[in-house]
Amino acid sequence: MAQPETAWGPHPEPLTIASAPAPEYGSGSLADLLPTLAAGLGVPDMNAAITELTPADRNCVFLIDGLGWEQLKAHPEDAPFMTSLLATSRGGTGRPLTAGYPATTATSLASVGTGLPPGAHGLPGYTVRNPDTGELMNQLRWQPWTQPGVWQPYPTVFQLAHAAGVHAAQVSSPTFQNTPLTRVALSGGTFLGRLTGEDRMDLAAEQLAAGDRSLVYTYFAEVDGAGHRFGVDSDTWRGQLMYADRLVQRLAEQLPPRSALYVTADHGMIDVPFDEQHRIDFDEDWELSAGVALLGGEGRARHVYAVPGAANDVLTCWREVLGEQFWVASRDEAIAAGWFGPHIDERVYGRIGDVVAAARDDVLLIASEREPKESAMVGNHGSMTPAEQLVPLLEVRS
Repeated sequence: MAQPETAWGPHPEPLTIASAPAPEYGSGSLADLLPTLAAGLGVPDMNAAITELTPADRNCVFLIDGLGWEQLKAHPEDAPFMTSLLATSRGGTGRPLTAGYPATTATSLASVGTGLPPGAHGLPGYTVRNPDTGELMNQLRWQPWTQPGVWQPYPTVFQLAHAAGVHAAQVSSPTFQNTPLTRVALSGGTFLGRLTGEDRMDLAAEQLAAGDRSLVYTYFAEVDGAGHRFGVDSDTWRGQLMYADRLVQRLAEQLPPRSALYVTADHGMIDVPFDEQHRIDFDEDWELSAGVALLGGEGRARHVYAVPGAANDVLTCWREVLGEQFWVASRDEAIAAGWFGPHIDERVYGRIGDVVAAARDDVLLIASEREPKESAMVGNHGSMTPAEQLVPLLEVRS
């Protein structure tokens, strides 16, 4: 019998770990962006890993949360300005970057800000086990409280740039100024809080001009929020995309001389239907829950922590139940496959699940009782499919 065809071509059943498309760490991932820009600014010990980019004296990164490469390409009428820039992506190659695994906000923002892959910065999922306490740690909301500098001890690229005499600034919502995630991922230089998108764009342009060498970051969250609540391609989502497109154009038209604007995202998103075929409920599945002490991650990128001695049995069961729809790996297999980067810091090893499950098909592994809000989301992300993993790197230069 012929093997079924998918976007990935023929695949074996169950899925092999080798068939999972690991992110392009070291050459074309979000973790490579700021080090490449900083290297062009003369910041010591920074590596220009994205070789397609040309240095500029003033660099601005505008991150639109949730705007994946595939979603942008699918909506040219809603984002005409960004669509006109598609050919500029990744240094004029017209290619996207990869977000990193998992393709989720806390992980991606840490990768952007530190210039390190998840296995080094240590935020390898939406929720992960803290080996010191045995509790699940939500790395987006930072609950329960964990000392930020211990959880993620590396300096950010902004801190290193500031120390090297580069004018570094972040322009974002005031609500993010003092969050632990901002501290470990995006601190360094000056944080400037502005509520409206227009004010952020205007101030980002001013901050670019404030130094002969500048590194500025700004952020827009609402595309992601609309996707989670209403779905990609909903009227609300399209409205937020239209607004984001106008913001990009507003900023591009104000760039001071010798500037480069890079528009990117932390992940893409897919809609998952609300039925039992597409939403598998861990809280109602005795097979999947057997031997599991903690369920971490999110619906399309799960960390599974087994009770002592049960890891192999859990891995076997998860492969039997989910292996045709998810890439299911042991911790060591996922690490060896490069899912979290080329190496794993010792402090990060135990944060990764005994079993790691990444969705290939349009399915979710929800937990309706322990994660009611997350289980009710229309749009979802986290895995390594193109819709989630690929993000733009649009470029405007002055």
